[in-house]
Amino acid sequence: MTRRTFRAASLTLGMLALTSCTQDIASTGPLARRNAAERVDLAAALTVAEAIRINEVNSNTDWVELVNIGNEPIDISGYRLKDDNDSRTFAFPSGTVVPANGYLVVEEAQFGFGLGANDKVRFIAPDNVTIIDSFAWTSHAGTTYARCPDGTGTFGVSSTITKGAANDCAAPIRINEIESDGGTPGDWVELYNPTASPANVGGYVVKDDDDTHAYIIPAGTIIPAQGFLVIDGSSLGFGLGAPDAVRLFRANGTTLVDSFAWTTHASTTYGRCPDGSGALVTTAVSTKGTTNICTAATASVVINEVESNGDPVGDWVELYNTGTVSVDLSGYVFRDNQNGADHTYVIPSGTTIAPGGFLVLLESQFGFGLGNADSARLFAPGGSTLVASYSWGAHAATTYARCPDGTGEFRTSTTSTRGAANDCSVAVRINEVESNNGTPGDWVELYNAGNSAVDLSGYVFRDNNDANQYVIPSGTTIAANGYLVLEESQFIFGLGGSDAARLFAPGGTALVDSYVWTTHASTTYGRCPNGSGAFATTTTPTKGAANACPGDIVYSAWPGDQTITTASPTGVLFGGNMSGLFYQPLPGFSTGVIWAVRNGPGALFRLTQVGGVWTPKASRTWANGKLLRYPAGTGDVDAEGVTAVGNSIYVSAERNNANSSVSRNSILLFDVSVESGSVLTAVREWNITADIPANGANLGLEGITRVPDAFLVARGFRDESKGRAYNPADYPNNGGGVFFVGVEGTGQIHAYALDHVNGGFTRLASFTSGFPTVMDLTFDNELGQFWAVCDDTCQGRTTVLRIDTQAGSATQGRFIVAQRFERPTGMPNLNNEGFTFAPLAECVGGKRPVFWTDDGETAGYSLRTGFLTCTPF
Repeated sequence: MTRRTFRAASLTLGMLALTSCTQDIASTGPLARRNAAERVDLAAALTVAEAIRINEVNSNTDWVELVNIGNEPIDISGYRLKDDNDSRTFAFPSGTVVPANGYLVVEEAQFGFGLGANDKVRFIAPDNVTIIDSFAWTSHAGTTYARCPDGTGTFGVSSTITKGAANDCAAPIRINEIESDGGTPGDWVELYNPTASPANVGGYVVKDDDDTHAYIIPAGTIIPAQGFLVIDGSSLGFGLGAPDAVRLFRANGTTLVDSFAWTTHASTTYGRCPDGSGALVTTAVSTKGTTNICTAATASVVINEVESNGDPVGDWVELYNTGTVSVDLSGYVFRDNQNGADHTYVIPSGTTIAPGGFLVLLESQFGFGLGNADSARLFAPGGSTLVASYSWGAHAATTYARCPDGTGEFRTSTTSTRGAANDCSVAVRINEVESNNGTPGDWVELYNAGNSAVDLSGYVFRDNNDANQYVIPSGTTIAANGYLVLEESQFIFGLGGSDAARLFAPGGTALVDSYVWTTHASTTYGRCPNGSGAFATTTTPTKGAANACPGDIVYSAWPGDQTITTASPTGVLFGGNMSGLFYQPLPGFSTGVIWAVRNGPGALFRLTQVGGVWTPKASRTWANGKLLRYPAGTGDVDAEGVTAVGNSIYVSAERNNANSSVSRNSILLFDVSVESGSVLTAVREWNITADIPANGANLGLEGITRVPDAFLVARGFRDESKGRAYNPADYPNNGGGVFFVGVEGTGQIHAYALDHVNGGFTRLASFTSGFPTVMDLTFDNELGQFWAVCDDTCQGRTTVLRIDTQAGSATQGRFIVAQRFERPTGMPNLNNEGFTFAPLAECVGGKRPVFWTDDGETAGYSLRTGFLTCTPF
């Protein structure tokens, strides 16, 4: 504790120069703020313990003010003042009186000891034991500590010093930021209200260093609690120079509230940090009307890595401090590319990031997902001043990361490194080796496992002899997920039966990758799986293409046309996030209706074909889709999959966007027989969250489809809940079919019998889609084919499942993957989350239309179409 040296004093009444002041505080002081009943009680004489209070304390120039809240003078002879040390005592001399409704000030020269920055004042009875009143503090006040209202309120930092008079209990308005060098627009002054209540500053006066330059704040002007008021130079009527000053006066024009003077213009602005209480210093950036940023350290915090496609903990953003001091991020604001309250996360108080350190913001904290085309933005407290940002146009296969950390450009990382240094290594690997005189001669295949091109200029290839060296020519690049073959005719030396293939970074010292063998392979040596696995003998050489590995899952070519076209009108945007699709034929019409769901904001669209494209605009009531709500009419359904039975629309959802950090895996039923209104409220919800393995809030239910009872019974579908063949009679209210839902986070498919009367459900079976993640499900009633669809995570591939009908098989009665297909060659590797096709009645030339929805609305199109064979396969 910092204290001044104690100074002993022997004071007599004649030496004591107590400052007393009588004032009508019955009307202006504490009594004015007490109710009528209390004033009646105070009409009688009060004791010292009832009437005398410590009222104001100055620990800078050191004095204490007492107040008498009674209506009669009070004699305090023999009473004592102490600080926090009992040995420091001042006894009021005989005859010391505090006037009725008045004040008594005791100076340091009188009580003989100093008041420290961490200290207290105690008013004690003559017995030197009984404490009548006390006040303690931990730091010096810029003004004084004072009660508001006088004598009865709690202590706080005073607006102005009022020694020997009624405390100034108006809000302590502060000059908070000053632009004196022609800002936007021109000069301006920012005031700040640090209190928890709105403050009326009508009549307050702002002056510069010239008393003739005075601006009176208009009557009724309110500064919100902990809010700002900016007065532009056009309102002030005078400019601010260098040197100059800004002074703030009460409405009387004479009581100075706050002031600041400077000799030169600030390079940015002058501002208090923290707002309202710190000294005015040169700010890091101008923050007109928002929280001040007064340290350049905040500029050292950058967005360093972004996961937008959901790892096991969901989406996340990593911040990195490039500076040399810790940065307090309390109150900073994180947003994606939207500004709404549901896309705004305020970083909690006390959050810091060490120099050279990382801070990860998780989706479970900020409460919203990051999209295929989105942004990560960090704002200073208040949410107006942008500190750092990064935007992307599509999900990264891994993450987007700065290389090197903090300062480099963003690129697709080699591996995800949440909360740690970014993986900036080159993703190029030796992938396949021909050492036995292939076609033509020996060769080595390199593979780029990353999602961005890599420049291999100057990289060095060697066998097991350092003298055999080939420097890859300048300008040689290898495309993302691409191959580069180095021929023996290029590197000149051959590869032996016991040899090695080694790739070095430019300079030939840093080894990037290598493979060593002892005998020639019968075919080639290749990584299995391609690009990432250990080396094995391949089943056949695949020079410049994906390796053929033992036990590989083989995907067949797309069973239809390879050409893909856009299917939604130019300029008709759904805002991205389009997910599930379902084609519903319309009896008597040549084409049907496509139902489409958007996952955020959750909505259902009814698309019809007009002029060869599919649009919601052809129906007045469906022109903008209909927002989806839960049965109570609340929430925002994160709609991912859709299927229809007549006017009944079934939607699979993984969460309520209004509470997006919590899983809510549901099947919802909507009735579209009444088409009016812009909102659809579910008539029933089956919440199956607790019935399936836990998954991330953004990794839940995706696709949904319905398989009729007749199909399941005919093929002996096994009801695992009962351990026997499925019997619809066990589920009389199931509506004639079983609903199958796919889970994004696991790639699993679950079958449910839904009770449409009582609201219950029974899980009948669970099986794999053939993918680690699944985005949509579609059952072909006519051909009996059950389709599962993956997005760009699996290169846009599909599987077809069928019920195993082979008697005695371990999988009899269960759905198994029967066929696997690549996406059409004309389809980019998009984030396609919806898949459906037209009925066989629309076949032309043995092919029928098929449709995909792109969650990222790439190039402004959410819907794409191609053709699928009508022939069973």
